[in-house]
Amino acid sequence: MKKTVPLLVGLAAVFVLATGFRGGCGGHRHDPASIDRMVTSHLEDALDDLDATEAQKAQVMVIKERLLQQGGALRQGSQESKRELVAQWDSAAPDRARVHALIDARIDAMRAFAHQAADAGVDLHGILTPEQRARISKKIHRRME
Repeated sequence: MKKTVPLLVGLAAVFVLATGFRGGCGGHRHDPASIDRMVTSHLEDALDDLDATEAQKAQVMVIKERLLQQGGALRQGSQESKRELVAQWDSAAPDRARVHALIDARIDAMRAFAHQAADAGVDLHGILTPEQRARISKKIHRRME
């Protein structure tokens, strides 16, 4: 398989899938096991393309597991917030302050997860060799053109 998926794009995919964004997720959006398999497959392919060592692969998979768990918790919180927002809508007198508080809480949770994903990217940077990082950088720059 010559199609390579840069590791950072793989980690971004973890973020996108775990937070429940719908674009391109197809049937994966509600099945954590399916998401895990898909992300694992992409990361394994990318790590193989980079000639990653077994130690590097293990470290990256720990990061993936951490992000998937945190993303799953974020998604669960999203479902709870949606239910509460619907309850506010269905109410005879919705509480404006409560609606705003729910939105603020979701934004704060997503910001925290985005920071965790960014930290994972920095951790990944430390795991890879300069040569591996250069290969990923080249792919990223190509995609940005």
